[in-house]
Amino acid sequence: MRKSNLLVKKFFEDNSFVESDIKSFNNFIDNGLQIIIDENKYVEPTIIPHNVDEFKIRLDKIWVEKPMITEADGSKRKVFPIEARLRKISYSAPVFIEISAHINGVQRESFVTQIGDIPIMLHSKYCHLYKMSRDQLIEQGEDPDDPGNYFIINGTEKVLINIEDLGADKMLISKNTTGVSAYSGQLFSEHGSYKILHNIERLKDGIFYFSFTRVKRIPLVVLIKALGITKDEDIMRLVSSDKQYDEIIINLYEFVNIKTAEDAQDYLAKKSGITQSKEQRVERMQEIMDKYLLPHIGTTTEDRSMKAYNLCKFIKKFIQVSTGEIPIDDKDHYANKRLKLSGDLLADLFRVNIKVLIGDLLYNFQRIVKRGKLPSIKVIIREKLLTSRIYSSMATGNWVGGRKGISQRIQRLNFLDTMSHLQRVVSPLSASQENFEARALHSTHLGRLCPNETPEGTNIGLRKNLALMATISENSDSEDVMKQLKSYGLKEVR
Repeated sequence: MRKSNLLVKKFFEDNSFVESDIKSFNNFIDNGLQIIIDENKYVEPTIIPHNVDEFKIRLDKIWVEKPMITEADGSKRKVFPIEARLRKISYSAPVFIEISAHINGVQRESFVTQIGDIPIMLHSKYCHLYKMSRDQLIEQGEDPDDPGNYFIINGTEKVLINIEDLGADKMLISKNTTGVSAYSGQLFSEHGSYKILHNIERLKDGIFYFSFTRVKRIPLVVLIKALGITKDEDIMRLVSSDKQYDEIIINLYEFVNIKTAEDAQDYLAKKSGITQSKEQRVERMQEIMDKYLLPHIGTTTEDRSMKAYNLCKFIKKFIQVSTGEIPIDDKDHYANKRLKLSGDLLADLFRVNIKVLIGDLLYNFQRIVKRGKLPSIKVIIREKLLTSRIYSSMATGNWVGGRKGISQRIQRLNFLDTMSHLQRVVSPLSASQENFEARALHSTHLGRLCPNETPEGTNIGLRKNLALMATISENSDSEDVMKQLKSYGLKEVR
């Protein structure tokens, strides 16, 4: 018994309860910010001076320094969490970015500017308390046993609640009790700021239909042909090379007259209500397929064959589930869930607000150009815009996507209450709906979620807490995984 006590004690000495969340925040600052800037790398104003052919604003490297405070006299110095609490100010660090303006392909100006302040998580890599000893923490007025993992906004301690959501980029087939299709498949495709729901269903006529964004119930076989796989034999082979499914033959026979990718694209454009000339219809449909159809696979024309291949595999899975070859997907199984930690939630917030900042920059630039002047980019960036919008979301808890209660005032009733609040996990399902299965304890919660700690009443089973020794794995780079798989002999299908 003594040995096990020693092991548990040693585990908590070496590992923090909230280590996963702190790692998530560090990853957001180290990598996430740069990824978001790269998504918005080039900014092109629509109104430019008449003597200029091309004008581009380029956003380059972004980085964050350690928390600072600017006093009334303009002086800057370090700020520690205890001072932020006592003076009712935010514990945040300045964000700097390299920006350059290019006229006709030639660089006109290049400079480094502050675009705002970002709240810093206590005990993260960018916090002044990082790796301090117990004595140093006591000297700074901090509790040496406090794990961190929260923010200080206007003197108030705020914690970001982990959000539990269905895993993205994975087709889940479920049985319907109502509706026109006995089974239906759902997939959320995530790419940058996009999160697009894709649906697959088979109606009573035996035809497979697919829906995504504003494109509703289009024949799936026609969509595969529109992506470039036009031969019926190839479609059959891609669905299954070892078994012939009659369900596919019905679909292929129905659309046997569509021979080329262009005909298929035109057919889908008409079905989607695009009313223009044939060339424009086809072009618009190609743009929709590249941008909004399975964007996690890619958004270029080269990715079309891979998208078609994936759609064929979706059909195979749908048929296998509907015929009882394989079981239906369990949405409550934790392998089908993902947790959004502090880093992911801040990335969502920053991604939306950087677009607001860019929109404001363009508005100011174009307003001055209309007066016949060419402004310096440095002058028209409003750094307080980004800061105030981030602080507002952190203070109120109102997040992007209409979510509420993401940022909460930390509970300090006692130490256990605080630890519980820092490890809370909330499901996005509505508390007013019954959702019996989602509220029930699932066998996959074992070792991941605490089976006891959930409130009585309407929120039962929707508000949970991580198990004390649970750690959350981070996203892996798919390229590294592919390299590893290829080293084991995996061959890529293109």
